[in-house]
Formats: sequence, C-alpha cells, structure tokens
Amino acid sequence: MADWLDRIKWDAQGLVPVIAQERGTGDVLMFAWMNREALQKTAELGRAVYYSRSRGRLWYKGEESGHVQQVHEIRLDCDDDVVLLQVTQLGHEPGIACHTGRHSCFYQRLDTQRGEWQAVDPVLKEPQSIYR
Repeated sequence: MADWLDRIKWDAQGLVPVIAQERGTGDVLMFAWMNREALQKTAELGRAVYYSRSRGRLWYKGEESGHVQQVHEIRLDCDDDVVLLQVTQLGHEPGIACHTGRHSCFYQRLDTQRGEWQAVDPVLKEPQSIYR
C-alpha cells in the first residue's frame, strides 16, 4: 500500500515541498514541507499534516488556530519531487491559511517601480486572536 510513497524523490532530509491550493478558487494558499509520515497521514486522514522544520515534528494544520485543511486531492509533479494538495480551508470564512491572519501566505507583491514588497491582501483576523 505504501509503494506510492516510494515514487517520491525525497530530499537529503527526507522531505518533499508541498503546495496547498484552494479547491474552489485555485488560490495558492501556502508552501510547506512533508516527510513520509506526514504525507501518509494526510492521505489516511484527508486532512493536511505537514512536517515543521522549526519544531522538528509533525504539524497538523489547524492544531492551534483551528484553520484545518480538508484534502480533496493529492497530486505529484512530473519530476516526482513536489506535491500539490487541493484543499478546502476550514475554520473561518473566508478561509485563513496564513499565520498572519490572511487568506494566503502569498500576500506580498513586488512593486517594481519602487523596488519593494507591498502587502496587498487584508488581514482577515488578527493573529493575536488566533494564537494564544
């Protein structure tokens, strides 16, 4: 059953990059990492489970914030080294995927005229009220 995990080209740390994409809108919500156990649990539970490099452990998306990602599809790219999750972001409407309280982690756009990054998406919920 776990043969599908052998197809993935894990990096030297045993990790694979993962992109979470919102199923309904196609929005790219976030980028994270998974190890073999995280990907297997994600497939089993139908809920996003990542590997937190800073914490050195599995991270069940929403374990602190309540902003869980329901996984509908797991896809693998043509080089077998990047995973795409198609998810529904739960826990707040509209969905919050970013720890900054925004819908997406990709909320900064480069202003090429000024040569600086600008936040272009609103904070939907203040992080202080999400994380205690």
